[in-house]
Amino acid sequence: MRNRGAKLTRRKVLVGASAFGLAGSFATRVLSAAPPASAVTPELIAAAKKEGKVVWYTSVDLKLSEQIGKAFEAKYPGVACKVERTGAERLLQRIGQEYAANVHAVDVVNSSDASHLIYWKEQGLLAPYVPEDVAKFYPPEHKDPDGMFASFRVFLSIIAYNTNLVKKEEAPRGFADLLDPKWKGKIVKAHPGYSGTIMTATYQIAHELGWSYFEKLARQNVLQVQSAADPPKKLALGERAVQADGVEYLILKEKESGQPVEPVYATEGTPIIVGPNGVFKAAPNPNAARLFQSFCFSPECQQLCIDIGGLRSVHPQAKEHPGRTPLSQIKLMKDDPAAVLKQGEEIKARYVKIFHV
Repeated sequence: MRNRGAKLTRRKVLVGASAFGLAGSFATRVLSAAPPASAVTPELIAAAKKEGKVVWYTSVDLKLSEQIGKAFEAKYPGVACKVERTGAERLLQRIGQEYAANVHAVDVVNSSDASHLIYWKEQGLLAPYVPEDVAKFYPPEHKDPDGMFASFRVFLSIIAYNTNLVKKEEAPRGFADLLDPKWKGKIVKAHPGYSGTIMTATYQIAHELGWSYFEKLARQNVLQVQSAADPPKKLALGERAVQADGVEYLILKEKESGQPVEPVYATEGTPIIVGPNGVFKAAPNPNAARLFQSFCFSPECQQLCIDIGGLRSVHPQAKEHPGRTPLSQIKLMKDDPAAVLKQGEEIKARYVKIFHV
């Protein structure tokens, strides 16, 4: 799972990242001033229709990503949205291999690992484009200063449990509780070598609790899966009683559909994940790419992400779903995609050594 075959890997950007002194949410080397905001014009729509399609590489859950594609197609008939969904680490590898072979297939990218967008920016692969909604409504920490990307989605990686298998009063309240012997053989978690969500969450947990936490957790006979979307599914099916990590939005959707799952916002803090969208400079369908990028940051699409996908949004016109714990009431761990960028290979190697997977 280490992307050994790709020419564009995390490891090659380490020197550059260090030299540029990356720090903070979207702190990157400022290349130039961000371009002015771009509105969706009849001319842009016509040019996109002439191209006929947009290709979106994303780590968004397949059901949601396909619904976003269909909503875009419904709003802009004549522009097909081809969704290519896989884990964030696989996206990094795939794009690296394609570009090494001079294949330019992707128009717009979304990764649940924000460090990937910093990486692609520093490699000169992204095009500056600022949707009108991003310019007007998004806070500075959620948009790149050069206009290369912005926070398309915000979500959490959470602990959760199956209410048929675990009583509320016996449920874990935090990460330390997962080390209780009673959970041995009953925990499921995802892998940072596949999932950008789990890569980011692993960094935050290790930063807050130390790698010794994972060493102790590994003794719990954890069921290891790949995607951050897998633990909620295993939990809903009753295949495991507790998840150590996994996307919040699927737990929320499962619960609201009547499945026996319950989210837990850890006492130590919950990892927060930012998933930016960016347009590639060599996009084969540049006008459709810009049209799709604008759609993704519109209130319409952001509300779709909340209502259908259970995601969070930083767009002030998007409304929180009733009954869900507001983000402002949840203790969060610190997000640092620049640090994840620098330490990604080390995190994966250390994780594999600890869990033997």
